[in-house]
Amino acid sequence: MKSLKKQRRIQIVSVAIVALALSTALIGYALKDGINFFRAPSQVIAEPPAPTEVFRMGGLVEQGSLVRGDSEIIRFSVTDGGASVPVTYTGVLPDLFEEEQGMVGTGRYVNGVFEATEILAKHDETYMPKEVVDALKAQGVYQEPDT
Repeated sequence: MKSLKKQRRIQIVSVAIVALALSTALIGYALKDGINFFRAPSQVIAEPPAPTEVFRMGGLVEQGSLVRGDSEIIRFSVTDGGASVPVTYTGVLPDLFEEEQGMVGTGRYVNGVFEATEILAKHDETYMPKEVVDALKAQGVYQEPDT
């Protein structure tokens, strides 16, 4: 009788471990497309990601780089003070998007150009995403806003 209870307990524990491992694998698979890592322009240039990898990149929009052509494609460059990455974006830019202001974009790095699918810009005079501030501080070009 004791061996039957022990055997049943081992079976239940084994099934629970398999179920936990399977559920963890399924959750990881479901989230893989929703996880976007942040990179600064210097990191993108130093270690270019695969063209299929979606990630976020942020920095300052370079002065004089914003070009709005006749087509819907908008071109500009993003810098962190150490490197500059050209960006293309098709769509409507946020109202507060300007040169020499912080931005974060989501997209892919293809053939030396960051092809953005989403652009986020600052929403007031003092806000800048933490990732962008950290990247600019690492390059030594971040200046605290005047308060």
